[in-house]
Amino acid sequence: MLGNHACLYQHVLDCASRPLVALPWIHIMAKEIALTLLLTVLPISELRGGIPLGISLGLDPLFTFLIAVVANALVFFPIFLALDLFYDRFLYRIPLFDRYLAGVRERGKPKVDRYGFWGLTFTVALPLPFTGVYTGTALAWLLGMDRRKAFPAVGLGVIIAGVVVLLVVLGVINIPRVV
Repeated sequence: MLGNHACLYQHVLDCASRPLVALPWIHIMAKEIALTLLLTVLPISELRGGIPLGISLGLDPLFTFLIAVVANALVFFPIFLALDLFYDRFLYRIPLFDRYLAGVRERGKPKVDRYGFWGLTFTVALPLPFTGVYTGTALAWLLGMDRRKAFPAVGLGVIIAGVVVLLVVLGVINIPRVV
């Protein structure tokens, strides 16, 4: 019986000393993945820059789409939290800003009630600079939207924008040149 355990122990050691099949690929592409993720989480480019970069660096288009969408959508949480914390720590103490924010939320309430989810989704989905997750999250916070309702809207907008950018990069959708 002890011989079987020794054999199993040796097999585990042999397996542990061999590299995993996927590990060399990840190691080779780690720089490309990191650059794609970095450009994806930057405020101006977001996934509109990350997807084309990742594909141009040789990453698989579907893999690039998935990591860009996930990374870009997850930017929502730290931005919303930072806005909440900054307001709770500093801005509420400024009466002028507090009144301004209350006024913006009061004036925006009918629009949020009418267009809230879909308005936020399409704002984020537009594949143009300054219409992504950062702007959508700031807009949702400024208008007082509940984060549990705002995140699905932002997430859906990111998916739509990602699909549009992916299709343009792959040449499925042609954009006329303006030159």
